[in-house]
Amino acid sequence: MADPQSTKQSLEITIPANEVEAETARVVESLQKKIRLPGFRPGKVPMELIRRRYQEDIRHDVLEKLIPRHFFKRAEQEGLAVVGRPNVSDVKLEAGEPLRFKAEFEVAPTIELKDYREVTIPYQDPEIADEDIAKRIEQLREQKADYANVDPRPVESGDHAVVALESLAGAPGQPIKQDELTLHVGGEDTLSDFSDNLTGMTPGEAKEFDVRYPEDYGQAKLAGKTIRFRATLKAIRHKELPELNDEFARDLGDYQNLEELREAVRKSLFSERQYFAQQEAKSKIVDALVERHEFAVPEAFIERQIEAEVERNLRMLAAEGVDPRSIKLDWEKVKASQRDKAVHDVKASLLLDKIAEAEQLYATQDEVDHEVQRLARQEREPVAATRKRLEKDDGVRRIANHIRTEKTLNRLFEHARKEGAGA
Repeated sequence: MADPQSTKQSLEITIPANEVEAETARVVESLQKKIRLPGFRPGKVPMELIRRRYQEDIRHDVLEKLIPRHFFKRAEQEGLAVVGRPNVSDVKLEAGEPLRFKAEFEVAPTIELKDYREVTIPYQDPEIADEDIAKRIEQLREQKADYANVDPRPVESGDHAVVALESLAGAPGQPIKQDELTLHVGGEDTLSDFSDNLTGMTPGEAKEFDVRYPEDYGQAKLAGKTIRFRATLKAIRHKELPELNDEFARDLGDYQNLEELREAVRKSLFSERQYFAQQEAKSKIVDALVERHEFAVPEAFIERQIEAEVERNLRMLAAEGVDPRSIKLDWEKVKASQRDKAVHDVKASLLLDKIAEAEQLYATQDEVDHEVQRLARQEREPVAATRKRLEKDDGVRRIANHIRTEKTLNRLFEHARKEGAGA
């Protein structure tokens, strides 16, 4: 047995000859029931003939049955938490002799927890200024704005142009076609090529022009592309914002006046910013714990983490309309570029599991059921259907693990030593 502090281990295992012979006999007997040879009735082919004619098949089956059985039995006896599949070598199997082989493999690391409570982190509760409240209320006014048609005239900066848009060339995949698209001419969210070409057009006019999408454009399939469009101006609209008064507040919900609305907005902004501030603080706690604990990480865990991250990124690209099959990955380069982050993330996960165990934190059945019900509402399907789908791909276990991790992070944040104003 190798150094117990290392994730790389090896075992040399010997299986007694009588057990090898017993397994061989079982394999031969099983083959006898299946084999059909001319001149012999089904199931009556002589054992010795089967041993001679199917020697390699028998050897393969015997090794497939005995090696995993004895490897995992020996690993369990020695208290080794095996990770991944063992690499088996030096296999020696001769008639009448014991079976000998060497197994090289990785094990989960042994983690000795150091002090994980009272980690010092910078943190302060957020402060909400009057300007923040005013900005959020202005966004609410924008959402409640009315758009009135303007008498026909040339488009000006600040107008909302209603256009029928169709791509003529350069669009990836299917052509882009929208019968009614509203663009804020000169607005910060409108590409300048649209604003420049729509300015001066009058309702009913059609125009062809190129639009260059920036390299960092939000939709990956359009980023960096130049697309030629035909735009037909259908109407010009002017935005009219509701007056900021008590009636506006009452229209938004259960508020008696504007002051109640402002207080509700303040609380909402505080909750949002507090959540993100605490998430950042929890991330710093995890970083500190990873730095504080030195232990080796199995390569199998690292590769699994890299694969999961790549798959997540590919799903995000697919959601944006990019065909993942069109992306050629150099797996060695991907592994090299992602390795440091993967090691950090694996260490963090192992540490949080260990801390959860030490703190006796677990997901209750009620908590898991509540999350399954939430997902069912989100997907608009029966709870039983959601649960069945989750159980099929191990989703229920992942939900329980996520709840446990969140509880652990909350416990760590609760006991952390917070430095900064307002802490």
